[in-house]
Amino acid sequence: MLQRFFIFCSGADTAILDECSPGERTKYAGIGATVFFTAVMATIAAAYALYTVFDSYYSAIFFGIIWGFLIFNLDRFIVSTIKKRNNFFDELIQASPRIALAIIIAIVISKPLEMKIFEKEINQVLLTQKNEMTLANKDQLALQYTPSVNALEAEIAGLKKEITEKEAEVNALYNTYIAEAEGTAGTQKLGKGPVYKEKREKHDTELATLTELKKTNAEKIAAAEAQIATLATEYQTKVADTQPVIDGFDGLMARVNALNKLPLLPSLFIFLLFLAIETSPILAKLLSPKGAYDLKLEEQESALKSWVTQQKAQRDVLVTTDRDINNRVYADIAEEQELYDYKRKKARELMQMQADAFYKKQKSVL
Repeated sequence: MLQRFFIFCSGADTAILDECSPGERTKYAGIGATVFFTAVMATIAAAYALYTVFDSYYSAIFFGIIWGFLIFNLDRFIVSTIKKRNNFFDELIQASPRIALAIIIAIVISKPLEMKIFEKEINQVLLTQKNEMTLANKDQLALQYTPSVNALEAEIAGLKKEITEKEAEVNALYNTYIAEAEGTAGTQKLGKGPVYKEKREKHDTELATLTELKKTNAEKIAAAEAQIATLATEYQTKVADTQPVIDGFDGLMARVNALNKLPLLPSLFIFLLFLAIETSPILAKLLSPKGAYDLKLEEQESALKSWVTQQKAQRDVLVTTDRDINNRVYADIAEEQELYDYKRKKARELMQMQADAFYKKQKSVL
């Protein structure tokens, strides 16, 4: 039962194989088993690849099975259409398009399995890329807020500098009137005279101005700092909103690109393995000698071809003979006077009817 199933997978004619030796049936069962297990591997590979796209087991399994049936049908068609010939190079030329198709199928099958085999290494590459993208994303978003933040910080620094300069000015006035009172500077008279009062009043006025300046600038600084905090909050919000996009950067194309960044040799070995599996049925048919199945199939096809050629030749002879007979019959009839007189009579009646119709038409016009 299992052997007949694998023979079905090989695309061989079971009616012909039943007349062949057990060894011939075993050969085609082996070819069919290769076709079947290649389709199974294609199903697994496609299911994994589609899972990375749809992120759903049901969708991945459903479309993976469809893909497996497609590969099975293609492989079965490729193997069943290769016919043994008397010349190896003719067979190779006949099989070359099928070998090219087998290479394409091997690439399609091997890539998803490579991604599954090297999943940990791919995840490490993707993690590095995500970290780089996160830093780059933060830098790009920061460019939108840095000019505003720098302007506000410069404004705050200017307001603080204005207070510092005013404090220095007030402190200088304080030292001046104290020195005047002590008699160490100015008039150098000890005591609180008119000059002392004048300098004290100037200091008090500037001190009041400093107090008002501190109050005003403090409000401005608080407003600027609030704007900086708002911008920082907006920046963090944008970073948080865009981070899921970066975290989701692990789709099929991203994994294929990450796989290409890994060393080539391991991937090449896996591809060569699947290429050998995919082309093994074709190579087996090319390298194996012409067996009983091939001879019986060639005999059946040549017999059918001979029968078709014979039928076509007979139809051509039948058409030629019928044409010659018809020509002779019509030639004999053309010599009969009775047929001539009858056609002459009908022609006369037709011309008379045409003349009458023309006369009536002309008369209606006039």
